[in-house]
Amino acid sequence: MKILHLFFSLFALLSICGCSTKTKTQNAFENIRPVVDTVGFAHLDWQMDSIVSRISTQFGDKLADAAQPENTVWRTAICPHDDYAYAGWLFPSVLKNLKAKTLIIFGVAHKARNFKLENQLVFDSFDAWHGLYGNVKVSSIREQLMEKMPEEFYVVHDSMQLVEQSVESMIPFLQHQNKETEIVSVLVPYMEKDRMNSIAESFAAALKDITNNQQLKWGEDIALLITTDAVHYGCEEWGGNNYARFGCDSVGYAKAITYEQEIIANCFTGELKDDKTDQFINYTVQEDNFKEYKWTWCGRYSVPMGLKVADRFQQLTNSTPLEGIPLAYETTISHPEIPVKDLGMGKTAVATTKHWVGLAAIGFK
Repeated sequence: MKILHLFFSLFALLSICGCSTKTKTQNAFENIRPVVDTVGFAHLDWQMDSIVSRISTQFGDKLADAAQPENTVWRTAICPHDDYAYAGWLFPSVLKNLKAKTLIIFGVAHKARNFKLENQLVFDSFDAWHGLYGNVKVSSIREQLMEKMPEEFYVVHDSMQLVEQSVESMIPFLQHQNKETEIVSVLVPYMEKDRMNSIAESFAAALKDITNNQQLKWGEDIALLITTDAVHYGCEEWGGNNYARFGCDSVGYAKAITYEQEIIANCFTGELKDDKTDQFINYTVQEDNFKEYKWTWCGRYSVPMGLKVADRFQQLTNSTPLEGIPLAYETTISHPEIPVKDLGMGKTAVATTKHWVGLAAIGFK
């Protein structure tokens, strides 16, 4: 398997460098953000085609249960970003109702501590991101947002963007359903709630000006996508940390799932309101130290930031209040894995009752 992974990684690198048989259009951009995770996510077009086919075959019933009417359009959505082997079917369950060409993606900054990043949004300076069907253009909206926001609210930090996989995980599924997809990657590191409120207000006001000037419709032309995995649970292989509040046996697992469902019901279901978003912060972040977990969602900053931007944008545009619709909740041990070994892919972590991750898919229309 290691040899196979090395082969596919080399193939992907050659493709990124312009040494493959891809079209000239793919290599038209000068500064391309390369692939980070070639194990957990598809990084070649034929891998993605196979993943989509296997999801349809293996999880057709679950997709049907989560399906919304064809005319449902998400203006904002929450999607997991774990390995496709574990989270595969949840991606299309939520992303298929994102109809907009341009996605502003609020991602996790897992390694923010390494770069001493906090209390600022993190943008990149890439022209495009490596895509499976041609490179994915970065929307000019990125520069417009930065021009309209105070400089102290953001930083351009390609090194942080280069080591973060959460936004990257969205691209194959988004591009598979719309080859013209454009993105803006916004990573959210450690952030105090008051600072988050100030940045969200500024971001939403800038977005309102941009959409008004370009006559862009929320949901149809542009949408907000938040990527996060839900709880990281267990007593093993978490870097020496014990994240098993209720224990590591079957009883503890059941209690953790009940607690997850409580969070989803209280914070993401029904009309989106700022007090619900603040409640999510209260569930997941320690009151006396905003850098520490209370309940281990990796998106404890990306989720409230994205939702606060959505809430303020809705108010500024006098649009219909957002309604949250939970589509699905799984864990990395609650359903059969998608077979990926024969595709040159794999898993980046174990999945056991002592080490598992929650996966939530939620749309806001």
